[in-house]
Amino acid sequence: MIDVGVTAPDFIAPAVSEGTGVELELYRLVENHRAVVLSFAPATFVPTCTAEFVALRDAGWADEPGLAVVAVTGDSLFAGFAYADRFDLPFPVVSDFHGGIAESYDLLVDSWEGHSEIPRRATVVVDDDWTVRVAAATADALDRADPVPAASATTTLRELGFDVDEPRVAYDDF
Repeated sequence: MIDVGVTAPDFIAPAVSEGTGVELELYRLVENHRAVVLSFAPATFVPTCTAEFVALRDAGWADEPGLAVVAVTGDSLFAGFAYADRFDLPFPVVSDFHGGIAESYDLLVDSWEGHSEIPRRATVVVDDDWTVRVAAATADALDRADPVPAASATTTLRELGFDVDEPRVAYDDF
């Protein structure tokens, strides 16, 4: 996993944002926000990962001025469309179908549930100087972690001046 304090790798990738296919450019998000939360998952529709993404949605992080939230999954853009629509996600869902983003963040899983070269379940916070401020992951995407990787970012985001609630994950809802 990427280390806290290092410079975050940049990427450009296909994503679903507000129901439209876009090319998400991390450098633009970093340039226009005080922090970016990257929430990684091996695939869409994984119950534990969905519970965490929905918790981020419900906590309102995507509505916080100066904060960008991005989901990064190992699924195709087409799966991302269905997923974002089904769960009404207010943040982009990036397709890291070949694992290049996960690899650059040292979050690539060789094999998981029959899939290869996909992202681990993790959260990374990048500040506006490109410094990794948080890097947290679960051992397995199906772990019912407490706290979840995204929740571990709450304290750091508050230190950066964001008024964010800790995401409350309801695993049993998915």
